[in-house]
Order: sequence, then C-alpha cells, then structure tokens
Amino acid sequence: MRKTGKSGPDPDRTEALALYRQRAARYDLEMALFEPIRRMAISRLALRHGDVVLDVGCGTGLSLALLRQGVGAKGRVIGIDQSPEMIAKAKARVMQNHWRNVVLLCSPVETAKIPRPADAALFHFTHDLLRRSDALANVLHHLKPGARVVASGLKWSWAIPANLFVWSAALHSVTTLEGLDKPWSRLAARIGPLNVETLLLDTVYIASGQLADQA
Repeated sequence: MRKTGKSGPDPDRTEALALYRQRAARYDLEMALFEPIRRMAISRLALRHGDVVLDVGCGTGLSLALLRQGVGAKGRVIGIDQSPEMIAKAKARVMQNHWRNVVLLCSPVETAKIPRPADAALFHFTHDLLRRSDALANVLHHLKPGARVVASGLKWSWAIPANLFVWSAALHSVTTLEGLDKPWSRLAARIGPLNVETLLLDTVYIASGQLADQA
C-alpha cells in the first residue's frame, strides 16, 4: 500500500485540512515574504478585461485583488479551496471590498463544480494540488482552448544550504514532498512544455504555459 503524507508520494486531503485549519489565522503574515512572487506569477497570466480566471487553492484570497484588476469589472474570478477556515477569510475579504465578480467555492479541487469555462488558471503555492492528477484534470477540463496556466511555489534548490529553508517551509505547507524537484511536472505532462523561471537561489519557481488551441 502506498503511504500518504510527507513520508510518501500521495497528498493527504485530511492532513491538509488540519494543516490549514491551524494556519488560517496567521497565513497572510506567513505569505508576506512571497508577495513579489505572487505579483510576478499573476502577471504571467496576461489577463484581459472580461476574462474568467480560476484561483486554484485560493486560501484567504490574497490573490483576488490582483486577479480582479486583471479581468476588470466585466470579468470573473473563481476561487476554490477545500478549507472552510481559509474560505471564511477569503469571503470576509470579498465582502469588505464589495467585490461582486468574485465567486468562492469551498470544495476539494478535484470535485469542485466550477460554474463556467475559464480563460486562465493560477496555482500559487499549491504543491499538493499540482501533485493530484484528479485535481489537475478537473481544472483543465474547465479551461477554454488556449487558456493560460501559471503555477508557482517552493522547489528543491541546487544550493544545498537553501534546501533547509525549503524543507522548513514545506513542513508547514504541504503534505507530501514528492515531486518537489519539479513540482510542475504533472501539469506539463497534461498541457505541454512550460516556461519555468526560478528565483531566490532556485528555491521558488514560476511555471507558465498555455493549453493547445484545439481541445
């Protein structure tokens, strides 16, 4: 039997729910260091006014404002996260800002009922989701031909000392270390070659690509 969790290859949904229940209150502060990465990742989506964009694993909604700027008042942002605690904070953010074109789904990504086809999808620091074939399949099924896809997050570095930082951060954010050398590999296997940029001594990546025009 294959093991789950950090010692094995399979992301563990139950473990992830418990992890993010604990992290929800301090999540925004923990992610502050990576805000420049978020901005870079969203810029790679090349959003246009009127687009529909998926924020996959949206957490507390830290990406929502930038995504809304990209799609404009006539566009739509659809955030998906399985953690009730994280979604509650995202909903509070939406209500506080009176964002009427943001839809939030509290659901596992692999079974989320995404209401409409999307022009783009963001996976920002969502390693577990990128290693779940069923989650990727559901998201990609709801993307239009030619949709832009961007994934970003932690990765193992060529700089051995820097991996202490990656390991420490991963302990608090993922349930599996499988694929941390190339977290985007399963996404690339489904949509084709990705442009991969690495930053911060190779500890962080931004991978961007596009679905084929023909489904």
